[in-house]
Amino acid sequence: MHIWKAINMAEEEEGNYRKNFFTPKYLLIYLIVGLILYGAVYFFFFANKTSSPYQAPTSQTTEEQKASEISMTVVLSAQNDSDQSGVATLASENGKTTVSIQLDSSPEGVSQPAHIHMGACPNPGEVVYPLTNVMDGTSETVLEVTLDTLRSELPLVVNVHKSTTESGTYVSCGDLK
Repeated sequence: MHIWKAINMAEEEEGNYRKNFFTPKYLLIYLIVGLILYGAVYFFFFANKTSSPYQAPTSQTTEEQKASEISMTVVLSAQNDSDQSGVATLASENGKTTVSIQLDSSPEGVSQPAHIHMGACPNPGEVVYPLTNVMDGTSETVLEVTLDTLRSELPLVVNVHKSTTESGTYVSCGDLK
């Protein structure tokens, strides 16, 4: 005979019949309720809430952070039968703009002046921002202005000249938009 039944029967025989809260059924209920309470206390007071494998997205609010995501690509079309076409990429970061030029069919070893001019292709106006000369098809310049500032000055063009000695001949031009 099971021990709990024996205790219950003994109490009934003595006339001390009362409800026993230590039966296996009640012990199982106590165990389940205790585990639930322990889990709730642990979850609310002891769990490290920063250890989640998922991180909340961070919002970028400063102007510098917004500017770091801004870029523009300008298609450079060949001018004056030069066959020199390519792209200029303008990327704004930390209050500055990096201008990278990549030209195809550029002559090797020839320094080609490049500028950002006022106006529109194929007849740009005065130079607004001088750029590093294109050499072997590439150039990179850091300007001390944001891309938003450049956009506020439109119309502007990126223009590449034939050489330092033939700066009046344009070989490639693209409008900033």
